Amino acid sequence: MLPYLEKFERAITHTLLVLMAGVVLLATIELAWILVKDVLTPPYFLLDVHELLELFGLFLLVLIGIELLHSVKTYIVRREFHLETVLTVAMIAVARKIIVLDPKELPEGALLGIAALVIALALGYYVMRRSRRESGDSDLESKE
Repeated sequence: MLPYLEKFERAITHTLLVLMAGVVLLATIELAWILVKDVLTPPYFLLDVHELLELFGLFLLVLIGIELLHSVKTYIVRREFHLETVLTVAMIAVARKIIVLDPKELPEGALLGIAALVIALALGYYVMRRSRRESGDSDLESKE
C-alpha cells in the first residue's frame, strides 16, 4: 500500500508543479498586458500612482508564484521543505499587501497588526539565518 501512496503523492506534487507553472505564466502575461495597455493609453508612457501600485502588486505576485514554484520543485527533488523559502514567500506576500493597501480603508489597529506581522517575519528570518550560520550550515542558495 505504501508504494501506491508514494506514487499518488508524486503524481499530485508534479500536477501542482505544472499547475503552478501555468499560473505563473498567466500572471506574467497579465502583468505584461497591463503594462503595455497602461503605457499605450494617453498620456503615453506616463503612469499614475494607481497604475504603478497595480503593476508593483502584480510583479510581486509573480515573484510569490516563482518562490512557491521553487518550493514545490525542492520538495519533489529533495522531499524537504525549507523554512527560508516559506519565510521569503510570506515576506513578499506581506510586502505586496502593504504596497497595494490603502491605509484610509483599513479598520483601526490594522496597521499595528501588519507591523507586528512584518516584525515577526523579519525576526523569524533573522533567527533562522543566524542559527544556520552558527551551526556552520552553508547557505541554502549555494546548495541549489
